Amino acid sequence: MRNRVSKVAQIGSRLALWLAVLVAPLAAAGCGYHVAGHASQLPSEWKDIAVPAFKNDTTRYRIEQRFTQAVIREFITRTKYRVVQDPQSADAVLHGEVLSIETSPVLFEATTGQVTMMLVTVHTKVELIDNKTEKPIYKNDDMVFRDEYQISTDLNSFFEEQDPALERMSRDLASHLVSNVLENF
Repeated sequence: MRNRVSKVAQIGSRLALWLAVLVAPLAAAGCGYHVAGHASQLPSEWKDIAVPAFKNDTTRYRIEQRFTQAVIREFITRTKYRVVQDPQSADAVLHGEVLSIETSPVLFEATTGQVTMMLVTVHTKVELIDNKTEKPIYKNDDMVFRDEYQISTDLNSFFEEQDPALERMSRDLASHLVSNVLENF
């Protein structure tokens, strides 16, 4: 009797293993997930993209230059496209506009009440236009980007943190923007 139970257990475990081997690939294939960033949704014949300076609707000095440079850098490092200055010679033109930048305190130092972390929210307007058809390939009238940035409370090591924070923010925003344009979100 004991041998018989042992053989049934072996057959059951082999059957379970085979079912797992057969069902796992089917479940993974049908789950609907895919890896983002694998394929560009932009026309394959494009070679050049122009990125003119973003328009600045804020009072923040030269923020449009930071964002424009970051977007250009991101296109150069992540795509096969050449970034050109002349919109007339490009296959497409990416127009951008910084609509607003808002900062609000998130965390405070308990003993002094000083702000230790700020939330920065940027609203931009972006449009990628095909030069041949003059139709938008990608358009987002209110692309919102939010991120938190720490502020030093140590007076001995304090330095102007706005520039490094704006630089990080422009790189992060450019990364999100280029991903959205490439994947047509």
